[in-house]
Amino acid sequence: MSDVRCRVIVTGRVQGVYYRHSCRVVARELGVNGWVRNRSDGTVEVVAEGTRAAVSDLIGWCREGPPLADITSLEIIDETPAGEHDFRVV
Repeated sequence: MSDVRCRVIVTGRVQGVYYRHSCRVVARELGVNGWVRNRSDGTVEVVAEGTRAAVSDLIGWCREGPPLADITSLEIIDETPAGEHDFRVV
């Protein structure tokens, strides 16, 4: 079971810049499970489960994103771990 789970809403230039693919690569490298998706309002939503340190590292990456992204804000919502497996783009 994961230590922590959080939902992150990423605002800025985050669609069409390989944000989801890059997030999946980083999450898998960190051992974080969950998913990432584009939302209809132009934001990206990330759900991350794992150790507190690994999820914190992924959130740190979310603040920067891939090279073409321009992040203006993050909304971070703590949730109860749900037993996510792997990290996927949905």
